[in-house]
Amino acid sequence: MTDRAPAPGGLALVQRLVNTLDLESGADALDTAEGLRAFGIAPDGVAAARELREALRAACLAHAGHGPHGPVADLCQLLAAGPLLVTVDAASGAASLAPADASSLVARVASAIAEGLTAGTWGRLKACEAPDCHWAYYDRSPAGRGRWCDMGVCGSRAKMRAYRLRRA
Repeated sequence: MTDRAPAPGGLALVQRLVNTLDLESGADALDTAEGLRAFGIAPDGVAAARELREALRAACLAHAGHGPHGPVADLCQLLAAGPLLVTVDAASGAASLAPADASSLVARVASAIAEGLTAGTWGRLKACEAPDCHWAYYDRSPAGRGRWCDMGVCGSRAKMRAYRLRRA
């Protein structure tokens, strides 16, 4: 729905990928040459990118306590195709996971998720509760109980629907 502050670190890549499809309008950035360039996707890789996107959306919905919006591929199997390497900085000794193939979208997404797991931020990347939205957002609420990508749009619509149901 809206692009508020992006998710921290590598999770911004996951957020951007999930948000390439606007469910309300049907616009898909992966249908454009610019959208493909933004993620380094070849034209023959669009179907795989869409499959990854929807599996990631399902994970974000699960973070928000919702089931998937439809059948999706197993995210674990998709991410297995993106091997990671452990890298260690010689000067500081700091270790991190990096994509084995930096040109692979799956490997970059796997690396971003690993970074989010390490930082404790992966579970706060959620998908909006609104069925016509499911936009990925990073939940910055203190309790981590955010439900909508934008309280002023999706949250207001949901609250107005609930109000009208009570009044009916």
